[in-house]
Amino acid sequence: MPRAARRRPIRLRLTLVYTGLFLLAGAALLGVTYGLVAQSLGTSLPPYGHAAAGYAAQAVKICEATIRDPTALAKCTAQAQRSLTGAAKASAAFQRDQTLRHLLYYCLGALAVVAVVSAWLGWIVAGRALRPVHAITAAARAASEENLGERIALAGPQDELKELADTFDAMLARLDAAFASQRRFVADASHELRTPLTVMRTAIDVTLAKPGRTQAQLESMAAEVRSAVDRAEALIEALLTLARSDRGHGPREPLDVAVLAEDALDAAARAIKARPVSVEAALRPGPTRGDPVLIERLVTNLVDNAVRHNVPDGWVQVATGTRGGMAFVEVANGGPPIPEEVVPSLFDPFRRLSERAGAAEGTGLGLSIVRSVAVAHHGHVTARARPAGGLEVSVLLPAHSC
Repeated sequence: MPRAARRRPIRLRLTLVYTGLFLLAGAALLGVTYGLVAQSLGTSLPPYGHAAAGYAAQAVKICEATIRDPTALAKCTAQAQRSLTGAAKASAAFQRDQTLRHLLYYCLGALAVVAVVSAWLGWIVAGRALRPVHAITAAARAASEENLGERIALAGPQDELKELADTFDAMLARLDAAFASQRRFVADASHELRTPLTVMRTAIDVTLAKPGRTQAQLESMAAEVRSAVDRAEALIEALLTLARSDRGHGPREPLDVAVLAEDALDAAARAIKARPVSVEAALRPGPTRGDPVLIERLVTNLVDNAVRHNVPDGWVQVATGTRGGMAFVEVANGGPPIPEEVVPSLFDPFRRLSERAGAAEGTGLGLSIVRSVAVAHHGHVTARARPAGGLEVSVLLPAHSC
């Protein structure tokens, strides 16, 4: 029993509970039965039978044979009747006590048998009831970063244990997806970081391999290395921003997305002019509260993406304001057609369309940072492909009264 208590404490407790309930129910039933039997077996004198009547007649005959005085005869007869009645009552009481004593022994024996049987059945029932829990425990013990594909897949009625198993399966599925996304992110980040390093190494090796290096060649190599360094720095900064937004910790200050959108358009003025693209801005106050660095990065990424992934002589529309208790930023741009089924993948790190992959200045983290920042501030992002080409992205953040 101590070893069973250490190995299966819940099962043992359930068994004890089941046994206790059986004992209480059995004791109550046997108590009621004993009381009813005791009440039915009264101490009053039962009606005379043939044997008792014969004893009474014999006593009367003896009195008549030995006593002639009528008064004495009456007393003798009455005394005989009283003696017979007392003997009958004593016999009835003895029989009642004997019957109740036997009934009590039988009840206690039956209760002991019921206790043993109920403990055995309770142990079996508790084991079967806890079998799904053992399966969940085994799955949790076997789950690891390399073995998240296992599922419990518990069959049976829709009860609490089935709900627990389904919840655990859903948790394993989310963990599996998160680890897969993390591994994919690390692989993509390594590839993206390796590209500028490869460019720098190639430029340096090619230049140094030339026997007569000129000043112009060295300056060209330096410019190429500087461009690769800038790209690597931009990528590292984007990765740090993404990591900071994923943590969700940072200062919270009142700010206006309209002001941030105006600053982002001013910062992108040179790129807008170089494309060129036309800009339409409808900037209404959109007060919210959050990390000013992250929210600024969110708005800047939306504007930069709209300008960078556009077509010559294209257009960009930027709108801000409040709607339904939320501050919003909406950025739409013209561009090549985008299949609707690939729009959700644009929020994955380092995921680009083939038309966008040629943008050397991009890091592939713009929309990933936008989504991460929005989620960290209890907002959400939606995107849709425009039928005529281009993309429209809408970000909603909780409004805040400044």
